[in-house]
Amino acid sequence: MHERVEEQEPLRILSYNIHKGFASDNRRFVLAGIREAIKSTQADLVFLQEVQGAHARKALRVKAWPSTSQFEYLADKLWPHFAYGKNAVSYQGHHGNALLSRYPIRTWSNIDISTNPIEQRGFLHAEIDLNGARVHCLCLHLSLFQGARTKQLSAVADRIMRLVPTEEPLIIGGDFNDWRKRASDIIRRHTGAIEVFKTLHGRYARTFPSRFPVLALDRIYVRGFTPITATVLRGAKWRMLSDHAALYAEVTRD
Repeated sequence: MHERVEEQEPLRILSYNIHKGFASDNRRFVLAGIREAIKSTQADLVFLQEVQGAHARKALRVKAWPSTSQFEYLADKLWPHFAYGKNAVSYQGHHGNALLSRYPIRTWSNIDISTNPIEQRGFLHAEIDLNGARVHCLCLHLSLFQGARTKQLSAVADRIMRLVPTEEPLIIGGDFNDWRKRASDIIRRHTGAIEVFKTLHGRYARTFPSRFPVLALDRIYVRGFTPITATVLRGAKWRMLSDHAALYAEVTRD
C-alpha cells in the first residue's frame, strides 16, 4: 500500500517597480490602483522598488496620499509582515525597496551599494520563515550605468557567498536595469541562482515601459526552488499604473 503524497503548494512571487505610486505619465497618483492590482495576484512575497517611505510636500499636495508609508498602505491586511530599506534620501523624504510577506520575517538588513553621488542605491536582505525553513530574500534596484551595476552585483554576490549557506533557499527580485543582459552570468556563477522567466521561456521578460514593454529590466532569480510559471502582468489594469510592468512567478521547493 502506497502512502498518499500531498502536492506541494507553489510559492507565489511578485516583483514590481511602483514608480513611487505614480502612473507612467508622472502626473496621476495611482497608488490605490497599484494596491488593488497587487492584491489581485494573491502573491505570498512581493518585492517592491521605488517605494516612497515619506515625502512632506507630496503629502500636502497630492490628493489621496496615504496617511501611512506607501509600503504599509500596500501591505494592508493581506501581508502582515514587511520590511523597508531607505535608500534615496532628500530634505523632503526618502524612497527605497520593500518586501511584503505572508510569512514571518525573522530579520532584515538594508545594504548601501551606491557607487556615485547621483544615484543612491541599496538592497534589502530579509530572512523569512517559510513553514519552518529559512529563505533568504533580496530586493534590489540597480544603477542605470553598466559599470556601477557590475560593482553592485559583485556586492550582492559577495554578501550571498558570505552570509547565505548554499543549502538555504534564495530569492532575488527587483529592477536590475539590465537591458544588456549581463547580470545572470554574475549571479549564476557566484550564487547558483537561475532566472525564472528565462528558464521557462528561453528569454528575459520585457517589462519596460509598461504600455509597450521592449526592455527586459525586471528579474526574479531563485535557488533551491523549481520555477513553475512566470509571466509579465500587462493587462489594461496594469498598463494604467507604473511605468514598469509587474513580473509574477510561481515556484516550488526543490
